Amino acid sequence: MNTEKISDINDIDELKENLLSLVGEFDQKERNYKSEIKILNEQIKSLQDRLFGRKTEKIHKPDGQLPLFDMPEPDLPIQEEPEAVTIKEHTRKKRGRKPLPANLPRIDVVHELTENERQCGCGCLKDRIGQEVSEQLDYIPAKVRVIRNIRYKYACKKCEGTEDDKPAVSIARMPDQIIPKSIATPGLLAHILTAKFADALPFYRQEKQFKRLGVEIPRSTMCGWAMKTAEACDIILAMMKKAVLQSDLINIDETPVQVLKEPGRIKSYMWVFKGTSRGRPVLLYHYDPSRSGDVPASFLNGYKGIVQTDGYSGYGFLDQKKDILHVGCWVHARRKFVEVTKAVSRKTKTPVGNAATALKYIGKLYKIEKTARADQLSSCEIYEKRQTEAAPILEEFKKWLDATVEKVPPKSLLGKAVNYTLNEWGRLIRYIEDGRVGPDNNAVENAIRPFVVGRKNWLFSCTPEGARASAAIYSLIETAKANGLEPYWYLKHLFENLPEAMSDEDFQALLPQQIDKDHITVPTP
Repeated sequence: MNTEKISDINDIDELKENLLSLVGEFDQKERNYKSEIKILNEQIKSLQDRLFGRKTEKIHKPDGQLPLFDMPEPDLPIQEEPEAVTIKEHTRKKRGRKPLPANLPRIDVVHELTENERQCGCGCLKDRIGQEVSEQLDYIPAKVRVIRNIRYKYACKKCEGTEDDKPAVSIARMPDQIIPKSIATPGLLAHILTAKFADALPFYRQEKQFKRLGVEIPRSTMCGWAMKTAEACDIILAMMKKAVLQSDLINIDETPVQVLKEPGRIKSYMWVFKGTSRGRPVLLYHYDPSRSGDVPASFLNGYKGIVQTDGYSGYGFLDQKKDILHVGCWVHARRKFVEVTKAVSRKTKTPVGNAATALKYIGKLYKIEKTARADQLSSCEIYEKRQTEAAPILEEFKKWLDATVEKVPPKSLLGKAVNYTLNEWGRLIRYIEDGRVGPDNNAVENAIRPFVVGRKNWLFSCTPEGARASAAIYSLIETAKANGLEPYWYLKHLFENLPEAMSDEDFQALLPQQIDKDHITVPTP
């Protein structure tokens, strides 16, 4: 037997050192496992909340009632400061049924007593002393009709057109149509396009509705009408694009869209660019098979001003543009912390831990914006207010983020939220440099929401040409809605007047952001 080996094994100090090393490694692995389990549980709760939870990002305040089946989770310490709450005077609106609109036509239906019912016990007839009126809302189903265009022909029976150079037969000119030689009137086109792109009613459902009315309009026909109509509006859309590029501020967002016959593509994208013209919003939808930064780069070629986006890396090129102030979105940063509160406190419904502290900082920033809107401050006054009130909060928030990032696992939901905010910090704080820009990109996100709602109904576009046509019609409808115009009546007005427009002034007058509400005559029901 090798005695040297036995001696080495019996070295007590070395055995202790090895044992302590193994114990340390075991403890470290256990901590890693626990941390990984915690992160996985957070992800599970976050996924459950996305699938089954409320979609709102509002934080639920505790009402003191304990959950019936779930045991409350232990609350982590919240770094809170006492806040002074000021309750303003307010008038409470009377609850109850709202009166029916006064502009609706009224039909009186008189319910009269019979002579026997008016007979009094004394033998006399009761006299009328008043009346009681109640109103009900009725509905008349839609109806279709045929417009017959009758043009009389005229000819000279004496010379039969041989005495002059004019045609032998004269006939009135047919007004130009948005789709030449089509059976669809501007009213029908406006109805079909509004139903699909404003009310998310696919063509195949409209086909069934028309069939119930006794008219057969195949979905393929409606699709062809939509594409031809969009093509006829090219000059209007080009003017809208020019108006967006002349804006001081442009908001950008994008969302996926499936195009079945897009060669080699599984997922394409619908982009939205929002600008202003004379202080009125202009929304331009743009279809592209790519989500690359080349798409906004091409659109913004030569632009000078402010561009606000979310944290998608495709917008990174904007940081290198000297003539562009690239501003981030606080709503996206806030959303990350809201996800933490939903995942950690799914049972107690209370914001807990460091995520609540972050939400509190962001809430203070938005409280400043709310006050500025209520006081109707100018852009210069908003800039001054942000410099004096928001800048100190941002500085304090940054210190908190720097301290927190060292304490939380980077793969946890809180770690991801903190890291996202720090990575976007340079863009997030730029909104205080100009009073014309808001703290978030909500304006364009709200604009893209109708498209997302429609996508849940019609699911996909068949061809790239159809997707481009959809982008054109969404641009017209959503800009009209943003300017307070009823989309059906705007489209009808556009389709009636666009074929007769000749000059730039005529086309400018048809832009949705140029039309006042009172300019479009909406007939009384």
